[in-house]
Amino acid sequence: MQTTGWEDEFREYVQARGPALLRAAHQLTGHPLDAEDLLQNALTKTYLAWDRIEDRGALDGYVRRAMVNINISQWRRRKLEEYPSADLPETTTSEAVGGGEAHEQLEQALEELPERMRAAIVLRYYEDMTEPEIARTLGISVGTVKSTVSRAMAKLRSALLPSR
Repeated sequence: MQTTGWEDEFREYVQARGPALLRAAHQLTGHPLDAEDLLQNALTKTYLAWDRIEDRGALDGYVRRAMVNINISQWRRRKLEEYPSADLPETTTSEAVGGGEAHEQLEQALEELPERMRAAIVLRYYEDMTEPEIARTLGISVGTVKSTVSRAMAKLRSALLPSR
């Protein structure tokens, strides 16, 4: 099967940037399989728009924006699947945390955040977006971004800092 030059260019882009984009997708979704699906959907949109994307240096931003938009659309379509319970799950306590364990604890704490908070944290601290950029991406006001990030950071701190 013969391919065009842009198909080869797209394939090379995916091979080179795929792992980094998958990490960003995982931060957005909090689940590895959901991250793979999200990235696949975003790459499909990118593939369909490839010939219209003039600035090849902005490809990562295009794919990330597609992932955020797809993820937001999925939130809005998702029905409530979790119900409050009077019984709390058993928790485990851990002793001193090493470097790898700290990263795992951070990942776990991020996964436990509500989706909007997780998205705001990922966009702010992983993607280094400004508050106005986050507001436009999530379709919320700058003030809501500020309060969401503040509440999310407080939750992360309480989840990660040892109780005194």
